[in-house]
Amino acid sequence: MSTVPALFGPYGSPALEFADRFERYGANAAWFHGFDPAAFEACQKYDVAACVEFKTFRTDFDAHPELIPVGVDGKPIRYGELVQGVCLSQQEYLAEVEASLVDGLRQFRPTGIWLDYLTYAGWFEVPDPDLQDSCFCSACVADFCQATGLDVASPEEILRTAATEWERHKCERVAGFARRYADIIHAQLPDCVVGAYMCPWQPHEFDRALTRIFAQDYALLAPAIDVFTPLIYCTKSGRGSAWGREFLEASSAFVPQDRQVQPILDALDGPDSLRETAASSRRSWGLQVFSGAKIFAEPEQAAQFAAAVERISN
Repeated sequence: MSTVPALFGPYGSPALEFADRFERYGANAAWFHGFDPAAFEACQKYDVAACVEFKTFRTDFDAHPELIPVGVDGKPIRYGELVQGVCLSQQEYLAEVEASLVDGLRQFRPTGIWLDYLTYAGWFEVPDPDLQDSCFCSACVADFCQATGLDVASPEEILRTAATEWERHKCERVAGFARRYADIIHAQLPDCVVGAYMCPWQPHEFDRALTRIFAQDYALLAPAIDVFTPLIYCTKSGRGSAWGREFLEASSAFVPQDRQVQPILDALDGPDSLRETAASSRRSWGLQVFSGAKIFAEPEQAAQFAAAVERISN
């Protein structure tokens, strides 16, 4: 990690169509889904750092209903097509995730791997999120009791008598998977950057939903994660264009000082979000732009990206 420069560039393999323009506009990296051979080939051709977005806890619930977490009412949680997070007692699924990571590392040498959907169930890219506590299946409850030494049976009893312990247990569980995946990555690629896409809320927002619902605790994740990447999608989340700057400037209060923060912005939000984020008094460790092909397809937008890179870098 110490030898890797700050990484700037688009998220999404379609942006690699414009990889010959990246250097001109300050982009030195590209992020794309999975271990995509064509994306690696394009990155190698244009000397671009290849960064993999690796899916962890997300699947098609319609195809795999057994993976749907259980809510407080003892029933599968409500979900739409965008909900992430699976029941973490599903060992066959977890083995498939690990095998996919191992297989990818045998074939490719990415500069970085960003773990995605490394959370308990929910969705946060909306102004009014549907927040549901989970998973209260019998196996997850048994795991909680074993880990804590508590004797509780129902979701109601857990939340009434041991809510703090339940929240901590969920966060430790997610952090444990982060450590496991980071160990697998570093066993093959010791210098590979390990990132994590994060719920973009500060710890106090939505009644502490960052840890209470999504089980993402920066301090617990820090031993495994080099770079934290909050999803700063302003329009989708009903936030102002200064959100990225505001997050960065607040992050020193909850992100360990020896870890980096690198937001991913949304091309949908236009140049204002780029300018505001670049103006932060806490410097971002590089920058990602979701749907970045839109940026590099248009010279004017690419120039605005370049201006943000220059401001962050100087």
